[in-house]
Amino acid sequence: MRTPEIVLVTKTDCHLCEAAREAVDRVASAAGVPWAERRIDDDADLHRRFAEEVPVVLVDGIQRDFWKIDEARLARVVAAARRG
Repeated sequence: MRTPEIVLVTKTDCHLCEAAREAVDRVASAAGVPWAERRIDDDADLHRRFAEEVPVVLVDGIQRDFWKIDEARLARVVAAARRG
């Protein structure tokens, strides 16, 4: 099994980002997969790409969800990515 790259794109003072952080952590922990958080505040390219959609979840560089994270969908995407 491979380890997919999960990235949560957030910004400062974002109430949706806190809920997304918890959702991604639950899914990633259950799958035994690490994840990372990147803030648009610190990255001009991410800000340009996602400013209106934060929070955003990327799996292997592909946008999989935004605003409210669907944990069931994310779990399916992560499981499929692990299988390759």
